[in-house]
Amino acid sequence: MEIMQQYENWSSRALEDPALNKELAEIQGKPEEIKDRFYCDLEFGTAGLRGVLGAGTNRMNIYTVRRATQGLADYLLTVKKAPSVAIAYDSRINSTLFAQESAAVLAANGVKAYIYRELMPTPALSYAVRELHCDAGINITASHNPSKYNGYKAYDETGCQITGEIASAVMSNILKTDIFDGVRHVPFQQGLDSGMIQYIDEELVQRYIGRVLEEQVNPGLCKDAGLKLVYTPLNGAGRRCVLTALERIGITDVTVVKEQEMPDGNFPTCPYPNPEILQAMQLGLDLVEKLGADLLLATDPDCDRVGTAVLQDGKPRLITGNEMGVLLMDYIARSRIANGTMPKNPVVVKSIVSTTMTEAVAKEYGIEVRAVLTGFKYIGEQIMRLEQAGEEDRFLLGFEESYGYLSGGYVRDKDAVDGSLLICEMAAWYKKQGKHLGQALDEMYAKYGRYLNKVDSYTFEGSDGMAKMSGILETLRAGHPTQIAGIPVSYTADYRTSRRVENGVETQIDLPSANVLEYGLGEAGSLIVRPSGTEPKLKLYYSLKAATLEEAQDLLAKVKAAAEELLGL
Repeated sequence: MEIMQQYENWSSRALEDPALNKELAEIQGKPEEIKDRFYCDLEFGTAGLRGVLGAGTNRMNIYTVRRATQGLADYLLTVKKAPSVAIAYDSRINSTLFAQESAAVLAANGVKAYIYRELMPTPALSYAVRELHCDAGINITASHNPSKYNGYKAYDETGCQITGEIASAVMSNILKTDIFDGVRHVPFQQGLDSGMIQYIDEELVQRYIGRVLEEQVNPGLCKDAGLKLVYTPLNGAGRRCVLTALERIGITDVTVVKEQEMPDGNFPTCPYPNPEILQAMQLGLDLVEKLGADLLLATDPDCDRVGTAVLQDGKPRLITGNEMGVLLMDYIARSRIANGTMPKNPVVVKSIVSTTMTEAVAKEYGIEVRAVLTGFKYIGEQIMRLEQAGEEDRFLLGFEESYGYLSGGYVRDKDAVDGSLLICEMAAWYKKQGKHLGQALDEMYAKYGRYLNKVDSYTFEGSDGMAKMSGILETLRAGHPTQIAGIPVSYTADYRTSRRVENGVETQIDLPSANVLEYGLGEAGSLIVRPSGTEPKLKLYYSLKAATLEEAQDLLAKVKAAAEELLGL
């Protein structure tokens, strides 16, 4: 159907959500508003769906959620005899409704649905898929996006987010399904009564928390450390599981940021509920300063990322995802060596956009570093490969620069409950030595050199945003730069063609194809350019190294200015 036909089709119906009819009436006679809602269907990719809440095929609403679930059900019924799916959801607007609607569509199609009774962290969904032996998982969340967004993450039977092959098959089914008349659906209560929808027992929640507790590196360490903590779940799903885990390892002096404690999909204190963003952390930082706490911990709305800050010289200091990754790596490695629990040939897995300081720390401890594409499912795949080889114990840590960490194979996604536990244990370990995490980090910089990592995002909104981003990358591919900020480009890597060229010699990149370009800057570091997989954003990742912080900052300013000019930003 053409855009106006789509609009008229939706407008002519008495929709189950009256707010959608109201929105459609308000945009009558506004062609650009109508186009933005109907020019395309929300793309179902390896990250599932993600979009702005509202009316239309390019919005998150009960109809696009039902249609996506019908597509998933059709796929599962072609590959499994009696498939089942686990479902979780966070605090976002309509998350509970979308989760129940997903279960109702599955039930109507003869697919058993297991759904949590309350909002739960994303890793608890991965855990449920694995423990309940489900064939797929659905998590209703838009992670750390602004409140106007919601999303639909899909998982496979391993507990990883789905592959491109499965996503394509599901999307093909979605496109064949009429959004109103092609979806099978029963009332949620009817699904419960029939047994095709079943609530996940509290016992599984406790097993998940118990499994996280097994990830302690130095059990019992926190009980007498006197760690003073400020915690914020950023109005999301982390409160219950994080506080329970910390209490059970002996951390009881915890002050929760009151304004951000309870679930609220409007995120009233921060427009962007992301622990990477200073504004989201500000209330917590103020409280750390007021109380003189040792540590601020902040989990994002679906509790798969965790951010941290400490007091240094009386002022809060944010610790980045890259910095926390190398701190945890160093702490786990030195502790396991001291405890005699370090495996032979240990492995750390990181994304290609995460700090190259990882390799320097790995060399110190004899750790193999595996670099994978952005997306924690690729880290999950490495854990699975180790498990299949009977070598799961080799896995020490997986991390991404975007504040995602995992230290065990019990799930296949980043876990902020596990991350929170490890960060607090590490902070307690350093506190017993009279140090905080900022001082520990400075000691690592003194030893390995001053690494500086930064990510800049450039937003391209609207129907032509994706085309603009695509054009920028195609222009780069048409003529790769030979220097950036006067620094010769030492190598070029195009992950879409899996080609790496250095000194005229071409080698293959042993990773799946991805729309990513990387430029080596010799001893100075590297620049990576990639579009976001979940948002209309182009991201630039700077990974630089110098002798001092001041020199690294000067280098960053020069490389950033040159990169923006190169890309026309």
